[in-house]
Amino acid sequence: MEGRGWNAVDFVYVCGDAYVDHPSFGHAIITRLLEANGYHVGIIAQPDWRDPASVCEFGEPRLGFLVSAGNMDSMVNHFTVAKKRRSADAYSPGGKMGLRPDRACVVYGNLIRRTYKHAPIILGGIEASLRRLAHYDYWSDSLKRSVLLDSGADMVSYGMGEKSIVAIADALAAGLSVRDLTFIPGTAYRARSVEHVWEPVVLPAFEAMQADKLEYARSFGMQLKNLDPFSGHPLVEEYPHGVFVVANPPAEPLTTEEFDAVYDLPYERTWHPRYEAAGGVPALAEVRFSLTSNRGCMGDCAFCALNFHQGRIVQARSHESILAEAQIMCDDPEFKGYIHDVGGPTANFRHPACEKQLKSGACTHKRCLSPEPCKQLRADHADYLQLLRKLRALPNVKKVFVRSGIRFDYALLDQKHGREFIRELAAHHVSGQLRVAPEHVSDAVLRVMGKPPRTVYDRFVDEFERACQKAGKEQYLVPYLMSSHPSSTLREAVELAEYCRDLGFNPEQVQDFYPTPSTVSTCMYFTGVDPRTMQPVYVAKSPHEKAMQRALIQYRNPKNADLVREALRRAGREDLIGYDKRCLVKPRKRR
Repeated sequence: MEGRGWNAVDFVYVCGDAYVDHPSFGHAIITRLLEANGYHVGIIAQPDWRDPASVCEFGEPRLGFLVSAGNMDSMVNHFTVAKKRRSADAYSPGGKMGLRPDRACVVYGNLIRRTYKHAPIILGGIEASLRRLAHYDYWSDSLKRSVLLDSGADMVSYGMGEKSIVAIADALAAGLSVRDLTFIPGTAYRARSVEHVWEPVVLPAFEAMQADKLEYARSFGMQLKNLDPFSGHPLVEEYPHGVFVVANPPAEPLTTEEFDAVYDLPYERTWHPRYEAAGGVPALAEVRFSLTSNRGCMGDCAFCALNFHQGRIVQARSHESILAEAQIMCDDPEFKGYIHDVGGPTANFRHPACEKQLKSGACTHKRCLSPEPCKQLRADHADYLQLLRKLRALPNVKKVFVRSGIRFDYALLDQKHGREFIRELAAHHVSGQLRVAPEHVSDAVLRVMGKPPRTVYDRFVDEFERACQKAGKEQYLVPYLMSSHPSSTLREAVELAEYCRDLGFNPEQVQDFYPTPSTVSTCMYFTGVDPRTMQPVYVAKSPHEKAMQRALIQYRNPKNADLVREALRRAGREDLIGYDKRCLVKPRKRR
């Protein structure tokens, strides 16, 4: 501050992550963007939440506090799906665990409010974004209130936040009270009255949802129909004692020019020097030489929160902006010639699903890719192919990898460039293994997940293997598989185990379904119904059944033998216990 001649800051940004000034970290984007708009911002990274003085380093900011738990939800960061404490935190110096609290937004918000009674507090980031309304909390197995009420904050800037945070800053700088900021898209706020809300969608009251889980499912279904910036309505949720939480429709997606401008800001592209002694911040290694090319996802998988956070409308940076960032990487003394990734939520999405989305938004009554591809869907890899070719041609670039995840059904839908994309992917952008996410093989489970049928994945496997043969490379697909997803009974889990057997695949790691806030699948897990249809869905909830489903996929592990035998008996598949090649496990030896 002294070096810049500042007497005070406009905003203090309190973050649960270590300070890394790289555009893959949300705090870097928001603070650099505010700086570019003329605001003075101070950053307090990982304050000691047991000490109120830790948030007082800059004194009271002129306009307000900005609070984020970090790039990850603090509870997901701290706990495995089995609710066991993790041993490392990639977003902390040296990977040290314990430098942020559980439920960081709530803790930081209350910590600030203890000292600064009237300062505006605006929450942002993934944790606050997905908790902006009432939500199921897996770790306490309960329905929790909006994070606004538990944190003492005034507003949530939800989603990616660039447009809403500048609008908030400009309004506060113009002299408006934070209580008057009821009009900004991409925000949620507390209110004592909702008479001012134009054409609201009134959700079930919090007490009604507490009394009846189906009311929460209905609420979530209503929210799903109002996640579009062009067609969405304000959502109103009532709490006891005359308190309301209002969530405005999402902010409009960034234009290509706006997206480019965000990534063209003068990032240092590394961690703060104070972390050198600890060995830096491990999370940077994954993204330091990767390129974000898009945002948003038309895939709309049930277990993913992207629909609630980034939205379904795909946004893309220009080739020029991406190539300019790639050149900055090439000039880095530590760059070895390998670009680790070019993508985003899904690597091969580079434009909206259809022209309608940019005028009227994404459809509220159907999805783009599942259960069947929309007839209006425009599948085209021409732009992505050109981008990858330009990156490969850069001096000092030896290899350009694609690791963000390929939506394989979308590649197969592209009649003009799909096969060409798969051929170039195999020839230039894979090193031994390509990870893809079929997630399951049972069509009943895949339909609930929002994934394509098994036959579509099988077609992609054939296409990829042919492409590898043509390239003269021995490369393999490594499928991500998920156990215990809603609608998966032991019978479907056995079907997945048989698939692994026939494939000769022995997965070392299996993702057990993790009920994180504000996903369709989490709503199913809590309520037992699909909020899109209100139809019942089977849910494996007991730790023992979840362990059996996971053990079936890893049936080759001798430690899982007893669980596999029990699961097969419960599923009525004793035919798979024996010595035949088809069998998954041998009978238990008699003593």
